[in-house]
Order: sequence, then C-alpha cells, then structure tokens
Amino acid sequence: MPLSNSILSRLQYQHQTISELVAGLNEDAMKHQINPGKWSAFENIAHLTAYQPTFITRINKINEGNSPVFERYVAENDPLFYDYLKKPLAELLQISDADRKIIIRFFSSLNENDLSKSAQHPKYGNLDMGQWLQFFLLHEAHHLWVILQLVCNPPAKTKR
Repeated sequence: MPLSNSILSRLQYQHQTISELVAGLNEDAMKHQINPGKWSAFENIAHLTAYQPTFITRINKINEGNSPVFERYVAENDPLFYDYLKKPLAELLQISDADRKIIIRFFSSLNENDLSKSAQHPKYGNLDMGQWLQFFLLHEAHHLWVILQLVCNPPAKTKR
C-alpha cells in the first residue's frame, strides 16, 4: 500500500514546526530545564536532530530486506545527542533540514514491495516500512508538543 498524503505531508513539513515554535526565543532560556530532571526545549530539539541519522540507518537496513531487529533508541546512549547539545540552534535546524531531505528522498524512491519490508521494534513488534515512518513522525510530534509546552510555560520569575 502506498504512503498516504497525510504521512507524506507530515514527513515533508512537520519538522519545520520547531522553527515556528522557537522563533524569537532566547537560546539560553530554551536550555533551562523548567521541570528539573526533564529535558529542556533545546534538549528536545537536539534529541530530534540526533535521532534522524539513527532513523536513516535503520530504514536503510530495513530496505536491505533482512528483517533486522532493533534495540530501543536511548538518546543518553547516543554520542551524537551530546555533540548536538553543544551546537547552536541555527546549526541544529540546518542539520535537521538536511537529514530530513535524505529521509524524504529515501521514502519517495520506495515502491510497494520496499514499503512491505519490515523490522522488529522491541516494544511494538514487527513494523513494515510505512509503520516505521508513522512511528518516526508520531515520536517527533510528541516532542513538538513537549517543546510547545516548555516554550509557552517559561520559568517563574523569582521575587526579590
């Protein structure tokens, strides 16, 4: 079954929401953990950016047709996540856009046979290529929601 217009549209445009959510915000303020022990808006952006290369690697392995089994992705175990935490926001957004173009080109090149190839997710079981893309986009949407909550709920100002 071919990818729906909904999924293709989200793939092409959803990541641009990050720029819209943080436009005009102070980058240092975005790095403040509003909820101690939980990621800041900036950390969420770094995570989304760092996960895209992992996703690219995974979809390429799935496309090889050997039904790979993947471990759960944990950002704290990904050195790229820590590298991206050190980069300025503008650079993260550029990296994200470049990686997204790779993902778009990849999925645009697939036929129905390619889309039926699958891999094992540790929690959700066997997912075909379209389901992996759906999972990727919904995961990203979750973090966009978290970023919105964080940037619309700045830390309370301390009284003097």
